[in-house]
Amino acid sequence: MLIVKNLVAGIEGKEILHGVDLAIKPGEIHVVMGPNGSGKTSLVMSLMGHPGYKVKIQNSKFKIGANDMFTLLPEERARAGLFVSFQNPVEITGVSFLAFLRTASKSLRPDEKIPLSTFKEKVLDALGIVGLDESFMHRSVNEGFSGGERKRAEVAQMLLLRPKFAILDEIDSGLDVDSLKLVAGAIEHVAEEQKTGILLITHYQRILHFLKPNKVHMLIDGKTKKTGGMKLVRLIEKEGYAAV
Repeated sequence: MLIVKNLVAGIEGKEILHGVDLAIKPGEIHVVMGPNGSGKTSLVMSLMGHPGYKVKIQNSKFKIGANDMFTLLPEERARAGLFVSFQNPVEITGVSFLAFLRTASKSLRPDEKIPLSTFKEKVLDALGIVGLDESFMHRSVNEGFSGGERKRAEVAQMLLLRPKFAILDEIDSGLDVDSLKLVAGAIEHVAEEQKTGILLITHYQRILHFLKPNKVHMLIDGKTKKTGGMKLVRLIEKEGYAAV
């Protein structure tokens, strides 16, 4: 399981998260919603180990299985099974998407020997699931990609790298309806087929029309104020976050 207990964290001396609790089992989809400024991105960055975010580790806990994640560097957290898709994926000029994925895959699983031809087939399968064609495999990472293509490329990475748990930071922003359906389908695929636990961060309800989350958590003022299901989402749609 992925366990977060009493997460207290901040940036530049300002405390933003005042006690966040989560428990996600393999294959579960959890959604964190909240208004702008509620601490959603701070939660993502703190869990991944961004050096700019300081966690009060004497009171906070973050574990995947037996691994105390707060003792690990970001790359060690990735090797322990944590994946993060970013809200604003950056361009990496001169590095093809194929080379990037190949390097990441080898780093995560150095003992897994996969011929390049077989690996290319896996990349093509992942691209196909998110609606990207073969040309993306040979383009520089995110260079010239539209906003929606960048988000779908992030999901393709998740499909290929097969993490134990994935944190998707506003993966739905900038997506049209067709892309939204593809991304939601890919998320359900990794949850059901690969048993990846999903933590989806969003402040839109649109993607939840295509997903069936196990739990929905409301993050308000840096705390998990309420946990429920789609009934809670419908309440927010109707009355706004003030209803929580």
